[in-house]
Amino acid sequence: MKKINIWMLAAILSCGALSAQAQVMKTADLEKYAKERYGDRWIDAAANLSKDMVLDKNESLSYQQIIQAPGKTKEQLYVALNYWATATLKDHHAITLNDKESGCIILSSTIKNIAEHTGTLHKYSVSITPLIRLDIKDGRVRVTYTIQNYEVLSDISGGWITAALDDNRTYGDSKRKADDKTNPMLYDEQWEIAHHYPFVQKDPQKRTCAKALVMTHAYSYAVMDKIEEAVKNGVVGNDNDDW
Repeated sequence: MKKINIWMLAAILSCGALSAQAQVMKTADLEKYAKERYGDRWIDAAANLSKDMVLDKNESLSYQQIIQAPGKTKEQLYVALNYWATATLKDHHAITLNDKESGCIILSSTIKNIAEHTGTLHKYSVSITPLIRLDIKDGRVRVTYTIQNYEVLSDISGGWITAALDDNRTYGDSKRKADDKTNPMLYDEQWEIAHHYPFVQKDPQKRTCAKALVMTHAYSYAVMDKIEEAVKNGVVGNDNDDW
């Protein structure tokens, strides 16, 4: 994976949380970074990125990076990565597997509203739940970042033409609490990445999925580099054995 400039990454990551659950990057900062790196034409950016993307055998978008950590033991890396996961992912259920003996940590935490788009009839709010697997050995860590679906909250009354047709209608805002099902205008949907743009050209949700792909890709870079920083330099900069 190509490196993000250290000064740019530090400036972005210092801004705080992407959501209440994942403290990696604010959504606005992530979007700014994505535009600076890939441009603000989401459809073109997604098409360009897809040229180098290969879906795995499960039709998931998958990234992998091996981080070298010379001189650090498997146990030291295991502790450092648990510290990073606990400090970064505020979802108490984010660590789904934690096997010290085999050196494997699996993380899963939802990133809310990574992309939003107002269409003709609907408004869409896209969230993702990437699966992050950390395989640990003496002196190195393998990071695998996988995502198969977009989790979409569809507001059937939020499109730009819907408002023009009926000004008296009560509109959803494409956001709600996880267990709140009281708004009949909001529907939960699962969109498989492999079955949407840019992997499928004729897609009625083309604009929504284009932005979602670019933002998902940008977020993967931020996560990978944040993990690399934790492996090499610790989480807070003074978490070492010299005390």
